[in-house]
Amino acid sequence: MRSRTSLLLGLGAFALFAAIAAWRAQQPLQLTPPLVADRVVIPAPLLVALHGGDRFLAADLETMRLAATGLDDRGVDTGYLVRAQREVARLNACHEDNYYLANGLLTWGGAVEQGNEVLRAAVECRFWDEFPPFFYGINLSFFQRNNEEAARVLEIGAQRSTDNAAAMQKLAVMLRAEQFADERLALSYLTQQRDSSVDPKLKDMLGKRVIRLQGLIQLREAQRQYESEHGPLRDLQQLVDRGLLDELPTDPLRLGYELRDGSIELKKLKIAGLEEQP
Repeated sequence: MRSRTSLLLGLGAFALFAAIAAWRAQQPLQLTPPLVADRVVIPAPLLVALHGGDRFLAADLETMRLAATGLDDRGVDTGYLVRAQREVARLNACHEDNYYLANGLLTWGGAVEQGNEVLRAAVECRFWDEFPPFFYGINLSFFQRNNEEAARVLEIGAQRSTDNAAAMQKLAVMLRAEQFADERLALSYLTQQRDSSVDPKLKDMLGKRVIRLQGLIQLREAQRQYESEHGPLRDLQQLVDRGLLDELPTDPLRLGYELRDGSIELKKLKIAGLEEQP
């Protein structure tokens, strides 16, 4: 009796399978390409669990993974790096490679707030390190025009530094007095970052950011000349029309430049679902 019941169940299951297979074979072919989900970023708590409770090991391995997979011949996967580097900062805000990559590839690649978020965590965590305050201070001045806060952060860096204390203190004083051309200072420090990199891919990506900043400096110089002769600039194309530039600079990151509140600025990257977050 039991064997007969098992046989009937098996035959019933096979019949159901055959019916479903026949129905699927009659359905029209789906020509619409499937949606590709965004790249997976493992949350920090799960990474800790996967690495036996060692959050520092998890941060090390995750940083190596994102450095290898977030940067390729096509460029930087900024959205992926934003999410991944946030998780690394949650694991270990002191991680040196994480804040260095966040500054060079995120902040200077258009994701200003997201890159600075990693830097802020590094400033607080790496209480002995002068470079997170230096990077963050320059970013505050250059991108956010917050010279007072930038000066305060640079003074923190000066307190931590042995060889560069006087230079950073001087920058803080000059920022408060608003006496220096911040884009040239930014170019100097970004060029130094590029030249000190030993990773060819990273050097190339930082090189593109240097070119982008050089284009901004060229535009601002032309704007100053234009406004001394013709009054306020209304459109970037006017710089070409008046013969001050042969053509508008090309941004290798393809974000471009914009006239905002009377000043030419680097365009920021719009990251869906992230730019509204605090």
